[in-house]
Amino acid sequence: MFLSRDSKMQNSLYEQDLYQWFTTNAELINQGKFAQVDTENLVEELEAMGRSERRALISRTSVLLAHLLKWQFQPEMRSNSWKYTIAEQRRRMLRLLDDSPSLRPKLIEKLPDAYDDAILTAAKETQLDKTVFPRTCPFSLEQVMDENFLPD
Repeated sequence: MFLSRDSKMQNSLYEQDLYQWFTTNAELINQGKFAQVDTENLVEELEAMGRSERRALISRTSVLLAHLLKWQFQPEMRSNSWKYTIAEQRRRMLRLLDDSPSLRPKLIEKLPDAYDDAILTAAKETQLDKTVFPRTCPFSLEQVMDENFLPD
């Protein structure tokens, strides 16, 4: 495949200075110079950003679920720290969903995976055997996202 001089320079810039590559391509797009945009790497970066947002949402969900499990299964250890972590993760999840509402179906789809991770975290942090926790998530998505919900 033949690469133009501009394409070669963009590829080199992409490999040497990612921030400058981003700003250069944004400027080219703003100027309407679409033929000079490094579309191959741009598509790759956009796809990676989407995956990153999805992973961040699932990670926050896992942390939230682990703390809900800890709250439920170690009531004698409950603390403001746990309560504030629960509140913080909910807020951050809601911000992600506000910015990217199309992630909501992914959250529903990946909730079981997030819960599996949460079990391992909760077991490690509570010193309880992982078999103590329910095999499937005992909380509905509505409960998980409800700022007033704390399990008994």
